Amino acid sequence: MTITKKNILTILIILIIALGAISIVSAYSGTGFTHDIPFSKYRDVSNSKILSGYNKTECHVEKTGVCTQVVDGDTIYLDTGEKVRFVGVNTPERGVEGYIASKNFVQKFCLNKKIGLDVDNSKNHDKYGRTLAVVIVDGKNLNEMLLKEGLAEVMYIPPSEFYPFNWAGDSTHIPSSYSTYSHTHSNKASSSSDSGSYVGNSNSGKFHKSTCKWGQKTAEHNRVYFKSRALAISQGYQPCKVCNP
Repeated sequence: MTITKKNILTILIILIIALGAISIVSAYSGTGFTHDIPFSKYRDVSNSKILSGYNKTECHVEKTGVCTQVVDGDTIYLDTGEKVRFVGVNTPERGVEGYIASKNFVQKFCLNKKIGLDVDNSKNHDKYGRTLAVVIVDGKNLNEMLLKEGLAEVMYIPPSEFYPFNWAGDSTHIPSSYSTYSHTHSNKASSSSDSGSYVGNSNSGKFHKSTCKWGQKTAEHNRVYFKSRALAISQGYQPCKVCNP
């Protein structure tokens, strides 16, 4: 069989179509989180009205910058060239339902405006080099606002200075992997009666038996309680080499 230019062209067209189909099927969708909030919901609502529904944040502005680009609902660029990832939250990826609404919400409060950052002191950057931080606008926690508005889901990756479950509201999606996670933890001191079988240290990323001296020495604001060893490991914590939980 003689291969003609027409045959080659046909084969190339078929390959291009096949590769396009594969790319669509395998398109990155992150955790798969979506929401059905229309992108026009906040278009005619003033920033001040939305902000009035939230309390002043306890987070502290450690650095400031002007937002020059909003990548999506949880990632922005500053005029310094710094790429910032909103800590503790996850919004829909590009091409996924809800992407535009979450992105537009962040643009509304950040784009071409001066914003504040409270950088995660336990883990400053993620594996992509992005600064992990709470974004503060007019004294309010924008990460918390995204969760309470239903525009983002909780994404808790220890060690972290921040505990996003404390920001969750009735509309917040919490992934099933966190369903048995202790949501009673807060930055306020917890009594020993709140503890589970294992004590995690959100600063070190280690977890201990409740009787371990190192677990007992963990500062209250860094303590995270787990009901099982498997749960602690599933959340990324490493076992203590002393008590070997």
